[in-house]
Amino acid sequence: MIVQNNDPVSYYKPEIIKVHPLSSLAQELVIRGFSKRTIKAYLDINLKFLEFLNKSAKEATAQDIKNYLLFLKSKNYTNTSLNLTISALKFYFEQVLKRKLFFNVIRPKKEQYLPTVLSKEEIIKLIEGTSNLKHALLLSLLYGSGLRVSEVVGLKINQLDLEANRVLIKAGKGDKDRFTVLSKHSVELLKEYLLAVSGEQIYVFPGASGRGHLTERSVQKIFDQAAERAGIKKSASCHSLRHSFATHLLENGTDIRVIQKLLGHHNIKTTQIYTQVSNSMLGRVVSPLD
Repeated sequence: MIVQNNDPVSYYKPEIIKVHPLSSLAQELVIRGFSKRTIKAYLDINLKFLEFLNKSAKEATAQDIKNYLLFLKSKNYTNTSLNLTISALKFYFEQVLKRKLFFNVIRPKKEQYLPTVLSKEEIIKLIEGTSNLKHALLLSLLYGSGLRVSEVVGLKINQLDLEANRVLIKAGKGDKDRFTVLSKHSVELLKEYLLAVSGEQIYVFPGASGRGHLTERSVQKIFDQAAERAGIKKSASCHSLRHSFATHLLENGTDIRVIQKLLGHHNIKTTQIYTQVSNSMLGRVVSPLD
């Protein structure tokens, strides 16, 4: 049984990398500047593959990889998850072990799911129905600034600019910095919230122990509880607030390339999906039957 390390930050420590079961992979990922999230994902995926394989990576064959992908498919893994698995395995075998096993491994097509978008009324109920100031602030930032869950938990106080109504997102997805808007509602909540914060606090949302920051799982639990209180029946998650941010901006007439920058999307095609869920854009279309 291979012991996995669930702390992605520790992968950056030389003493941890040296004793990791896949130390050569961990070292290469760190040197090339991959994000903590990607490092953790790639290491976990390769460890699970080797456990399934029950032999060394040097003995692995292209058929072994296909057998593993079929096994994951039988476990109802999505095509997106399978593509991530292929990327992780391919990096290890080709870039680290210098083995060419993927010449006939074809990537599955990506699923085209439309994002779940909440109405403005639902979001107001969600936030205003939350009596806990910390939780209301967290939800307001997810929606009002269009943040990913990983970005809101990692947000530091010194990244906030209350005067300019903006927030700096450090090393977002793809390890890229960007600015996004800070809503007036969030600013008011922040002013009240920060009054009770000690001068030594680093993160806006510290962990329960006071060390590190709040976990992403805790944020999802906060959202789920707020959604239940608000009577929201849609299949929504924290990320639905980010989707709603983008969709509502589009409906308000904000240029899609501005939305792309605020969200930190590398490709405009990723942002264009919100044109398919915009109620105002659909509302302007007249059926030929009419």
